[in-house]
Amino acid sequence: MKTVQNGNNVVLHYKGTFPDGKVFDDSRLRGEDGMEVLVGAGRLLKAFETALVGMTEGETKNLSLKSNEAYGEPRQDAIISAPRSAFPQDFEFNTGAMVQGRGPQGQAVLAKIVSFDEETVTLDHNHPLAGKDLNFEIQMIQIQNSTSTDKDYSSFTVKELRSFAKEKGIKGFSTMKKAELVETLSN
Repeated sequence: MKTVQNGNNVVLHYKGTFPDGKVFDDSRLRGEDGMEVLVGAGRLLKAFETALVGMTEGETKNLSLKSNEAYGEPRQDAIISAPRSAFPQDFEFNTGAMVQGRGPQGQAVLAKIVSFDEETVTLDHNHPLAGKDLNFEIQMIQIQNSTSTDKDYSSFTVKELRSFAKEKGIKGFSTMKKAELVETLSN
C-alpha cells in the first residue's frame, strides 16, 4: 500500500471550515477533479502539508489548526496607509474590497481596504484567515508514481529548492543560487 512521502505528487480534495462549521473553502465546490500537490514543496500551510505525509489513497483525515498553526495572528504592522494617488484616478473605493498591487520587489500583493478619505487609503495586508482557527477534512485521492525528481524545478522558488536539496542530503545547498539548485536537483 502506497503512503504519501515528501516529494510525492498527490491529488486530494479538502474542505476548510471554521470551528462553527461554516465552510470557507471546498475544492469539490469549485468543480475540480482534485487539487494536485507536490508534497514538501512548502506551498501549503506547514501543518496541512505535514498531515499529508503517511496518508494512503482513499484515506480521509481531519485536521484542526489553531490560528498560530494556520495563518498566524493579525499583525498591526501589516496595516498601512497609502496615498490615494497610488490608485488609478477612476478607481472606485469600497471598504472591505480586496485590491491587488505590487510590493517593493515587484511581487503581487493583496490587501483589504479598511478605510479611505480624500487623501489616504488604509490597507490591511494580513491574510483574510489570520487570527482564525481552521478545520480541514482532507481526502487523499491519488498518490502518483512520479516524485519531485520528475518535476521541472525552474518554477520553484529558491526557498523551495533549498528545501528539496536538504531533503535529498545535497551538501552546500544553502549557498547555491537558483540555477545551481535547479541543475543539481534535476540530475
